[in-house]
Amino acid sequence: MVSRTPERLIDNLELPQALRALDTASLRQVATEVREQIIQTVSANGGHLGASLGAVELAIALHAELDTPTDAIIWDVGHQAYAHKILTGRMGSFASIRTYGGLSGFPLRGESPFDAYGTGHSSTAVSAAVGIMEARLRDPGPHGRVVAVIGDGALTGGMTYEALNHAGHLRTPILVILNDNAMSIEKNVGAVSTYLSRLRTDPTLYRFRRDLERRLQRLPGVGDRVAAVGEQLKDSIKGALVPGMLFEDLGFTYVGVIDGHDIDDLRATLQRCLMVEGPVLLHCRTIKGKGYGPAEQEPGRYHGIPRFSVTTGEPVDPEGPTTFTRAFGEALVELAQADPRIVGITAAMAGGTGLDLLKKAMPERFFDVGIAEAHAVGLAAGLAAAGKRPVVAIYSTFLQRAFDQIVQDVCLQKLPVVFAVDRAGLVGADGPTHHGAFDLSFLRIVPGLTIFLPRDEGELQRLLATAVQMEGPSVIRYPRAAGLGATLQRPIVPLGGPWVHVIRQGSGILFLTAGPVDSLAVEAADALGAEGVAATVAGVTRIHPLDGEALIPLIEQHQAIVTVEDNSLAGGFGSAVLELMADAGIYRPVARRGLPDAFVGQGPVGTLRRDIGLTAEALAANARMLLEQSFDKRR
Repeated sequence: MVSRTPERLIDNLELPQALRALDTASLRQVATEVREQIIQTVSANGGHLGASLGAVELAIALHAELDTPTDAIIWDVGHQAYAHKILTGRMGSFASIRTYGGLSGFPLRGESPFDAYGTGHSSTAVSAAVGIMEARLRDPGPHGRVVAVIGDGALTGGMTYEALNHAGHLRTPILVILNDNAMSIEKNVGAVSTYLSRLRTDPTLYRFRRDLERRLQRLPGVGDRVAAVGEQLKDSIKGALVPGMLFEDLGFTYVGVIDGHDIDDLRATLQRCLMVEGPVLLHCRTIKGKGYGPAEQEPGRYHGIPRFSVTTGEPVDPEGPTTFTRAFGEALVELAQADPRIVGITAAMAGGTGLDLLKKAMPERFFDVGIAEAHAVGLAAGLAAAGKRPVVAIYSTFLQRAFDQIVQDVCLQKLPVVFAVDRAGLVGADGPTHHGAFDLSFLRIVPGLTIFLPRDEGELQRLLATAVQMEGPSVIRYPRAAGLGATLQRPIVPLGGPWVHVIRQGSGILFLTAGPVDSLAVEAADALGAEGVAATVAGVTRIHPLDGEALIPLIEQHQAIVTVEDNSLAGGFGSAVLELMADAGIYRPVARRGLPDAFVGQGPVGTLRRDIGLTAEALAANARMLLEQSFDKRR
């Protein structure tokens, strides 16, 4: 007998409209089926598992109570929006999430009208919600409702408070849902986390508040003076004892804390919240990884996870060589043991940046500031001004958020802060919100900032040893990738140059590379060699300032130049080479290969490089074209 897969309820529903007519038992079945779909898909594709599992009932309740997409839901960051995608007509394509040409792992306006706003970075949703609602209020006709779903990690980011403050001032009628699981990527830190913990862990507070307010409303008053004293007394008692006063003082009606997995309570509370005039904050307690045991037990590990076995919870892909990230983390611990001035700073990404190793080895020398990149850099500036050697480890895409502090607080003051820029270049399945496409361009314009690009994990460790000894600010930029199996020297010896390495000597054509992409140039040189063309390949380790004494003679010895980088061509390494040549009065044909003037999609890095022409074949074709042009001119 052939076994048949049981029919699922969600396969026969017109979603999300059908949710509004379902009873509680059916909605719970939908939750179970959605959760199973998320687990199966993420196990095959990798992705953000824990956050999405924790928001399943919340997504169902929202779509059951709202008239989406007329009513707008904005998911902060968006890594908790997988259930939302399944419930909004993307069930059939959900298996393609985070794959080449498939669904985005984040809300994307062009993907569905139900994705009201594109996200990928934290703490932006409330600002967007205020903007969307304020625009609607200025248009005729029905305005609909606007809901922003934020995690408690978003409350470690300053932009959220700026938006809450403004919404409270304007009395903008939005609903902010605080999806509180006591985690961002890892366990949250800071005073706000402690405040939320107090609200979350004392279930009597919300009931006490409602009872207290009823009693205070009945306070007797005789004359204006007694009435005024009564109001002051009310405010004093509420301020001391009532939960959520932080949000109330910002102008929001605070509701909570409620169980974010109780669909009945969620729906009833949402109905009440949506009837309130003015801004409302609904505080829900959820469990990150809900419904999958390994994710509930280790929520940090299952925040963003590669492909894994559902049965065991373990990754299915074999481990490769030491990653650049791991090599950085190990080197920082070793260097910090020898130099008491060194401290490490992360913005809620200890594990992702390798700083978890420092946290474990020397917790007193480790700072996690939460999702607050600007503060991370400002903190580093203060530490450096007081004699420390701070190392700030931040993903390239998130460092964009701290550009002002890099310029004003660090570089203008010439402070010895080291920026370890992880995930530089293309990062794969996380797509355009997370590619490190622009860091070299926006950092290269800052005076006094030294920028290094290691060719392998061994050079990364030596450059870190160099940077922590420098008297000014520096950057070490490296990819999200396995290392090349380079020898890791012990002890770690600082690298004082040379900053230009000739990897292969030839003539005619010169490939100038920045970082680990030199392997593409070597492969292109091999192809040209088979045709009788001996190309030179040189790797440049220090990008800013360029070593003109080494580069200018090398460039003058060749007929044409091809630059190679894993950064935007606009303002990147190739642009720096052209500027150097122009200033030196050198005229040679130049072709630049890197990331285009466009947002690159998601998919395997090799596939994306093929699409944009960052391949050995494309480099060899550029070289042939330039040599032909040079030959024609000589004739």
